[in-house]
Amino acid sequence: MSKSSAHFSQYPQHHPHDHGRAYQRRSAAAVAAAVPLPAPDDAYTIVHHGKQVRLGPVVFWIVVGTVVLLGLWSAATATYFAFRDDVLTRLIARQAEMQYAYEDRITELRAKVDRTTSRQLLDQEQFDQKLEQIMKRQTALESRATALGAMPDVTGSIPRAAPQRGDSTQGTAMQGTPKPSPISDTVIFVAPPDREARLESRAPSVIAPPTNQFAKNQGFDNVLVRLTSSLDQVERRQIAALSAVEESMDSRMRRMRGVVSDLGLNLASLEAAVPRAAMGGPFVPVKLTANAGPFERQLFRINTARAEMDRLNRTLAQVPYRKPVIGEVEFTSGFGVRSDPFLGRPAMHTGLDFRGATGDPARVTANGKVVSAGWSGGYGRMVEVDHGNGLSTRYGHLSEINVKVGEIVKLGQVIGLVGSTGRSTGPHLHYETRIDGEAVDPQKFLRAGVRLSAG
Repeated sequence: MSKSSAHFSQYPQHHPHDHGRAYQRRSAAAVAAAVPLPAPDDAYTIVHHGKQVRLGPVVFWIVVGTVVLLGLWSAATATYFAFRDDVLTRLIARQAEMQYAYEDRITELRAKVDRTTSRQLLDQEQFDQKLEQIMKRQTALESRATALGAMPDVTGSIPRAAPQRGDSTQGTAMQGTPKPSPISDTVIFVAPPDREARLESRAPSVIAPPTNQFAKNQGFDNVLVRLTSSLDQVERRQIAALSAVEESMDSRMRRMRGVVSDLGLNLASLEAAVPRAAMGGPFVPVKLTANAGPFERQLFRINTARAEMDRLNRTLAQVPYRKPVIGEVEFTSGFGVRSDPFLGRPAMHTGLDFRGATGDPARVTANGKVVSAGWSGGYGRMVEVDHGNGLSTRYGHLSEINVKVGEIVKLGQVIGLVGSTGRSTGPHLHYETRIDGEAVDPQKFLRAGVRLSAG
């Protein structure tokens, strides 16, 4: 057998009707040649485009398992998200909830900031309002202090006489000492330049610390409390001072009316006899505003009482209840029946004899008009003054006369000098008070003056 015949014997012969099967066998052989079966010694070899990658059995199966697991995981995940869309919904809802919570927190913080800002603005507004009220109150207290400062001293309304000789040098040495009136010999206190009320009006500005610095240390409330307390104290002192003035004026007017009543004089007649000074103007009634407070009402009462007291002072200036000499009073002879110093027989003494030295000033005891000035029998040199409404006074035994008939004299004016002229045993002043020409005891008037000056 030849090689060719032997070669063909190894393979089946192809017949025309076996062409399809032969083609299938060639295709299978081609596939087997493209992906060769693993060799008995290394079964996992991958050949691609002539390149071979050999993998061990363990690695090969790990790779295959990983690929399979990834595929399964992807399929499961896709299936889950495809059929369980509620997860996405929950995720979206969670995100929305977190966003809403964040926005609510921001809104809350903004509201808190707004509340804090509003509270600060409100506190500032309230502080400004309270401070404005305090400033208005301080201004009102200062105006009250000005009214109190302009008010004349009550006791100082008593008319005073001119100073005696030598008073100017003594007054320089004793400026701070109250001096007695040369007529009533009663101490009259003069209002000092800085009245208590005027000092008190400046108290808030003195004791109140700087607002800003004090507010930083103690707070705004403490500032307002201290300022209010200070103003309350000032107001209490002002009201107390005003009450004292009102009480003093009322007391003095009661005494003035009592003096007139004790002397048996008619007040209306005395007022009608008061000379009228040159004055005038339209009548403007005094009115109290509807919104006036206690201080304003009290001040209104005081001003009304002061006008009444001024009128009484002008009236009583015509009543001779002061002393005609200054210093210590010593009577050498009283009013009434006595033993005549020359004859030794009982006689009527129509006045008071005041001990004095020759040349001492004799002062008129009330406003009036000189009706007699010269020698008058036993009186020696004598001055008689008419005070109106039937009242008159006489000053006898003068060594010198300083006025003339018809002259208008004022309370405390020196009308002459003490002497011993006429029917006299020594230097002294003979003083008489007369009502409708009848001599009355001058001590009745002097006691009324002491009572009036006691307050």
